[in-house]
Amino acid sequence: MTRVYLWAMEYKNRISLFIVTESSTKMAKLFLHVLKLLMVLLALGWVSIWVLKPTQLWTRKWKAAEDAARTTVFGSSGLDFVVYSFPAIVSVMIGFVYLHFKPKEQNGRRRRSSIAALSNPIVVNSFIGVLSAMEVLVISVFIVFLAWTFCIHISNDFKKMMPMKSLKLNIWQYKTFRMATRCGLLAEACLALILFPIMRGMTVFRLFGIQFEASVKYHIWLGIMMLSFATLHGVGTLFIWGINNRIQDEVWKWQKTGRIYLAGEIALIAGLVIGITSLPQVRRKRFELFYYTHHLYTVFIIFFLFHTGDRHFYMVFPAIFLFAIERLLRIIQSRPETCILSARIFPFKTIEVILPKEPRLKYTPTSIIFVKIPSISKFQWHSFTIASSSSVDDDTMSVIIKCDGSWTNSLYDMIQRIPVGGHDQRVRRCIPVSVEGPYGPASTDFLSKYDSLLLVAGGIGVTPFLSILQEISSAQNHGRKNFPTKIQLIYITKKRNSIGILNPVLPLLANRKTNELHLKLKIYVTQEAQSGATISELISEFSQVETVNFDTERTSYSPNGHESSLLMAATVGFSSILFFSFLIIFSHIFLPQPKKASSKEKTPSSYVDLVLICALTVSIISTTLVFLVLRLKHLRRQKPLMAVKHNVKEIQASSFQSNRNVDEHEVNFGARPDFEDIFSRFPNETGGSFVGVLVCGPEAMKESVASICKLSTQRSITSAQTKKPHFNFHSLNFTL
Repeated sequence: MTRVYLWAMEYKNRISLFIVTESSTKMAKLFLHVLKLLMVLLALGWVSIWVLKPTQLWTRKWKAAEDAARTTVFGSSGLDFVVYSFPAIVSVMIGFVYLHFKPKEQNGRRRRSSIAALSNPIVVNSFIGVLSAMEVLVISVFIVFLAWTFCIHISNDFKKMMPMKSLKLNIWQYKTFRMATRCGLLAEACLALILFPIMRGMTVFRLFGIQFEASVKYHIWLGIMMLSFATLHGVGTLFIWGINNRIQDEVWKWQKTGRIYLAGEIALIAGLVIGITSLPQVRRKRFELFYYTHHLYTVFIIFFLFHTGDRHFYMVFPAIFLFAIERLLRIIQSRPETCILSARIFPFKTIEVILPKEPRLKYTPTSIIFVKIPSISKFQWHSFTIASSSSVDDDTMSVIIKCDGSWTNSLYDMIQRIPVGGHDQRVRRCIPVSVEGPYGPASTDFLSKYDSLLLVAGGIGVTPFLSILQEISSAQNHGRKNFPTKIQLIYITKKRNSIGILNPVLPLLANRKTNELHLKLKIYVTQEAQSGATISELISEFSQVETVNFDTERTSYSPNGHESSLLMAATVGFSSILFFSFLIIFSHIFLPQPKKASSKEKTPSSYVDLVLICALTVSIISTTLVFLVLRLKHLRRQKPLMAVKHNVKEIQASSFQSNRNVDEHEVNFGARPDFEDIFSRFPNETGGSFVGVLVCGPEAMKESVASICKLSTQRSITSAQTKKPHFNFHSLNFTL
């Protein structure tokens, strides 16, 4: 009876624990749904203000609200900030909280989403690139919004047709002048969004899992649109001034109130310089020029404020405010220097650099880091995809670098020629390096939702796939079943000596039947003839690389990544409160306060703008100092770098030389892959109904694969057969 009683009590406890766990899981999911709903509602509210702002209804209501706020302690500036800026800032704060509580991995395989087809390409063009259905939809909505804003403003302007006192204009001149003026509002709308894509640590793109390449692409598109509208605005205005012989009178004006023309001209010139030096022909050949002139964005933003005034500036303020916080926090994070632990030199002028990291630093596959080596350049940062997995390597992370530019060639020469130092003659002197990141998807959902994966890599583009394969293998070894296990890797390279880069995943190729991971490898060597060697022999031959170890006694710092999402949310909230407080205080101290709501007394607009700049500067500096103190306290508690084990894991490829499992894979010489044939054979060779197609490599290769995925989607829509696999396209290119 005692045993039965104990068994019953144990069973009861297990049932209770299960019920509590299920209840907690449901509450957690409900909490995440509430956060997501609040975030979406606030973002939609901010967008709604942009839509309503051109209407006469909003103009009347807002004028009355501003008049009423002028005599309050907050003033009209406080009202502008709360309505125009704060909703977007709070939405980002909630996004950080959501990321903190969102599970990094799903407990089980996700079901195929009904909107998965929207991520597949519907436009494949060598000039435009690859556009998904979702991108086309968002672009279309944004263009409709711009057209709405322009048409409503122009319609209202043409109805009024008020003659200009300073300029004697006829009807067509007046219409042209107003159209040029309204183009400035379209540039303002683009400016409100242009900084969001390049905020590496902010939540917008981490939430949606958008890759770095895509975010840079959106930044470029918005920049082109903004400069186009700004140029139309400036050239159109100068044209009207010119035909009325007023250029000399108007162009140098720094008005006391209203639009400051000279400030607008300075902002336009700064923007055009940034745009011209960002052209691919300049950026790729003269990266230093592109990098340094891009910092003119501070000049552009300051004189944009003086030109438009504080009311318009609050519409674009959220992106500028968040970018300033994020930029300074990134500088603090990357300020301590560490050392390269070791490097592996491949025969095809490629190096693998091994860097230290804190064991608790975890990152998702396809994450990138930014690296600066002061001995090469004190200002240049270069992005690289992490080739290792934080689930496999606790104390180190590695990047593989193809040395084909001035900066990378300098690093290659430095590693080869740096003199030996210290007591151990096998160890070379330390190379100081600053690391920023990692930045990547917030979770592994972009992998776990698929039944199988088709990975297509060209040259050094195989780097992110090495991380993905190691992550999936580690998950399988630890009993986590949330990743696809059927994978096919297509590796395209010009020379056979590049095959040695696959060394980290060689155990996965050799031990295909020891776990549930089924990996099929197809190699295409495009510029060499058949050699008769097997894959194992080729990998064995080209995996014999030189390993260089470096002295690390001069530093005790290991990169620990960006701060937690909760701390980022608190930082943004703290800085927002500081800005709002300083704005009110400085306004009451330095600006005359109207005694009546109907007061016509006007303060010089540049004074109001300077108060805004001072409040922003003081709040950001105060936040940075607080964050710096917290960061220094964390660094004091950090484990010394000398205690980190950084032995390079050498995989003896010779032990796999006669392994039949390795030789079962394919190697093709003197030919490029036939992607149509690969896709048609994929269901029989690998299988899976929902296939993730991840591509990293040259643009031509990416467009070829995207075209196949596009045709596959069209066929699956028109075909009555439901058993055909659905291929979902993703681009992982990381080059600027």
